[in-house]
Amino acid sequence: MSSQKESTARTLTVALLVCLVCSVFVAGAAVALKPTQLDNRLLDKQRSILAIAGLGEASMSARVVKELFNSTISAKLVNLDTGEFSDAYDPLTFDPLKAAKDPKLSSVLPASEDTAGIKRQEKFSTVYIVEKDGQIDTMILPVRGYGLWSTLYGFIALKGDLKTVVGMGFYQHGETPGLGGEVDNPKWTGQWPGKVVYEDGSVAVQVVKGGVDPQSPEAEHQVDALAGATLTSKGVENLLRFWLGENGFGPFIENLRAGEA
Repeated sequence: MSSQKESTARTLTVALLVCLVCSVFVAGAAVALKPTQLDNRLLDKQRSILAIAGLGEASMSARVVKELFNSTISAKLVNLDTGEFSDAYDPLTFDPLKAAKDPKLSSVLPASEDTAGIKRQEKFSTVYIVEKDGQIDTMILPVRGYGLWSTLYGFIALKGDLKTVVGMGFYQHGETPGLGGEVDNPKWTGQWPGKVVYEDGSVAVQVVKGGVDPQSPEAEHQVDALAGATLTSKGVENLLRFWLGENGFGPFIENLRAGEA
């Protein structure tokens, strides 16, 4: 009996030691790889910004992405409360998504205003600008909002008139493959360039179930909804209306037009 107890104790001891050693290796690997993971996330984000702004392809190498981004894109911090540029934080290192979780840097959205389903909104955000001859050529705005199963994270790029779409797309989401997941299908995102998101100062963008009637006077504001993904399509419309509206970048865009940002 004592021999059996000794054998069991020895087995448990060995198992615990193996678990301990493995956990040390896993923790060490996680710590060691974290900088690489952060660099890859930044690279993916920059690649998405360039592609959505029509400045490159999603297949660009890391070297090309970094060179092109640094030579053509400038990042600026925006105070969403005032709609003005801010120097409160470094726009290149400030993380709006992290700020949205910090009570000091964000606020809870009332349900009546939270059309994007994000619950909390950061007080500052980073926008990305392409300039030509000292004028804004393209303005890239971060957008996010809830679809059917997940929060969709992406960007919308506007021409210098701050109302005509250059491109729109998402770099992260968890929607159903083949249905809501088609938000990143080039055939769908290809509908957005040339669309007009404002009419008489109000957000006019629509994602239309059943397809856009090209003869409709509203066609310039509309894109086809995703087939079989009504809630994801509505989520895209809602998040764009939120971020382009008075609770998002709307005041900032108005200030830019008036030369007061």
